[in-house]
Amino acid sequence: MAERKRTPASRGSVRTARPPRTSADPARRAALDVLLAVADRDAYANLLLPQLITRRKLAGRDAALATELCYGTLRGQGTYDAVLGICCDRDLRALDPAVLGTLRLGAHQLLATRIQPHAAVATSVSLVKEAAGQRPAGFVNAVLRKVATRDMAAWLDIAAPPRDRDVAGYLAVRYSHPRWVVEAFAAALGEPPEGGLTDTEALLAADGERPVVQLCAVPVLSSQQELAAAGCTPARWSPFGAYLSDGPPGAIPAVAQGRAGVQDEASQLAAAALARVPVTGRDARWLDLCAGPGGKARLLAGLAAACGAKVVAAEIREHRAALVRSAIAPAGSGQALVADGTQPAWKPGSFDRVMADVPCSGLGALRRRPESRWRRAPADVPVLATLQRRLLESAADAARPGGVVAYVTCSPHLAETAEVVNAVLAGRPDLELLDAPATLAEVPELRSAAGSRYAQFWPHLHGTDAIFLALLRRLPAQSSAERQ
Repeated sequence: MAERKRTPASRGSVRTARPPRTSADPARRAALDVLLAVADRDAYANLLLPQLITRRKLAGRDAALATELCYGTLRGQGTYDAVLGICCDRDLRALDPAVLGTLRLGAHQLLATRIQPHAAVATSVSLVKEAAGQRPAGFVNAVLRKVATRDMAAWLDIAAPPRDRDVAGYLAVRYSHPRWVVEAFAAALGEPPEGGLTDTEALLAADGERPVVQLCAVPVLSSQQELAAAGCTPARWSPFGAYLSDGPPGAIPAVAQGRAGVQDEASQLAAAALARVPVTGRDARWLDLCAGPGGKARLLAGLAAACGAKVVAAEIREHRAALVRSAIAPAGSGQALVADGTQPAWKPGSFDRVMADVPCSGLGALRRRPESRWRRAPADVPVLATLQRRLLESAADAARPGGVVAYVTCSPHLAETAEVVNAVLAGRPDLELLDAPATLAEVPELRSAAGSRYAQFWPHLHGTDAIFLALLRRLPAQSSAERQ
């Protein structure tokens, strides 16, 4: 596959900006260290925080507090910065990172938790002394005391623009999303600003909620019934899915043994949709064009094994290809190889079914990766869209006449979804757009505002990531000629 995005080795590292030390407040220190790593080294909070919790032997209330403070602060960062900007006489961008991180943690405690104000301020002052020295302690104390003078609703009246004059600006501050993301979501939902952006607001609110852990049983190796017997709740739509309400996924035997894994329900259904589309003739070779880190490839390997097919899973990075190899090995129906999806290592027309889960902005997974909203910029999208078009072209070339292609993104941005598919279709008379929502008829409200044959999952409607799905069929040469 083509490279998804920059993934420095430090993203998985547990090093902090300062040497590790014993902390008087280990939960808050762990949360601060993750915030610093996210800002400083582009770390992923969902990878780094569990490592810190384990390494520093946090458990029970400390582990829960570190998790709440870390993810809550990242989700609310835009709102908290708007409030801190009013309470602070300095440019937030010029502050020492440890000072800014402490202020954000303090603002979250004051405005979005039940922690008493005096405790939130006092612990923040102690934390900044530990992380940055004595000098900024008075500054942090003064700023957070100002924050504590009002609750969230009162601060929003001051920090956010009036809703009736600038609804997108109001929602950006109220729900802590960059304005460009709010506007992109509204466009994908087909909502004009003059309508009040009610669906957009529901989506933004859903992004602020902690998602339930969703599991996927691998066909031929496990089942939804096995996951239910282990204490999970069967998923609403995915026949392989289940929801884990509490505890680590690794405590579920099927997960620990590689017979099931953590996977969003919409992601499961996108793979299921590719497997459901009827094909005539041969159905023995499937391709996952952009397979890392292996969630869809694992499910596809199970689905392929159930019908006697084999999966080839391609990944451009060796270490990610190794993850894919481990994911698909238990099903025994595929192989993982290091390959660039834009420079195929296979002959054209080699596959009956092709999954193109392309690199994207990740705006559909902001519930699980809240820092992504601050990591991406509008200028990233056209670059990604160019790569996405190349990968979809490659996926179409890899499919045999009569074969099918699934184009999938974890982003609802129109420039990464319908516009990519429309651009490719415009130059490819050998491709036919299929009705993706009809293929997943059990799931309500799937039809995209950008086109009724596109499927778009939404956090506020489906409780899933905002996964986009298009299904295409490669037409035989005669049918292609007849269309021209």
